[in-house]
Amino acid sequence: MRMLPLHRFAAAAGVLALVAGCAKVAPPPVVATLPPAPVVQAPMPKGGRPGMVIPVRLADGSYATPNRALTDAATIWHLRTALNVAALACRDADEPQTTAAYNALLTARKPQLAAAESALSAEFRTRGGDWRDTYDDAMTKLYNYWSQDFARAGFCAAAKQVLAEAPAVPATEFTSFATTRLVMLDRPFNDFFQAYDAWRTQAALVPVGPRSLPAPVVAAAASVPVAAAPRVVSQAVPSVATAVPLTAKPPITAPAPQLTVDVSALD
Repeated sequence: MRMLPLHRFAAAAGVLALVAGCAKVAPPPVVATLPPAPVVQAPMPKGGRPGMVIPVRLADGSYATPNRALTDAATIWHLRTALNVAALACRDADEPQTTAAYNALLTARKPQLAAAESALSAEFRTRGGDWRDTYDDAMTKLYNYWSQDFARAGFCAAAKQVLAEAPAVPATEFTSFATTRLVMLDRPFNDFFQAYDAWRTQAALVPVGPRSLPAPVVAAAASVPVAAAPRVVSQAVPSVATAVPLTAKPPITAPAPQLTVDVSALD
């Protein structure tokens, strides 16, 4: 077998090392990291204000308004107070009809309303203490509750419907009528409390402060490996003077390319 001379073998090895050292590795793909979509805060329900106090939400999803867990007498009297406030506060084109309908209700249901007020006073009297002061305080709070303007539109619409239906209700069914219609009158307030509660819960989850800048795009530059020094290959040659290996020129290291990424386009 014919063998290559030592100096040619060493030169070939150096060339191979030089070529390997200059080989470029393909850069990894550029990965852009975009900021998360901002959370859009729902608007506060109409008539609300930050920090307002609303009734406690109950297990069934309703709210602890003054119109819950009432006796028959209290139900009828609470209905009367609601319609009284409607006659005074619903200032719209139907105001004359609303006032007339309320006055007609007072006349037609006078015995039932008087009996309800007497029975409700007796309920407070049995609690002991200064029952009259407690009773007056409870009625003041009830009138103020019906007068809250954030539910005015829905409340007035419900009151007009109740006043329109009341004349046709038999006396024996008036308590049942008062029970269902009191729920109707209270619904606009419960709806507002639910909407405000949802807004308040979401507001607590939305970050406060200036919007943070988007994360910059991170791009890994292409890397060019540095070639190792060429190995010196020695081979014994019979009965020949010791050969001096040929050292290849040091490999050329290409500078890493500079990648410029315009992050303003991602804002």
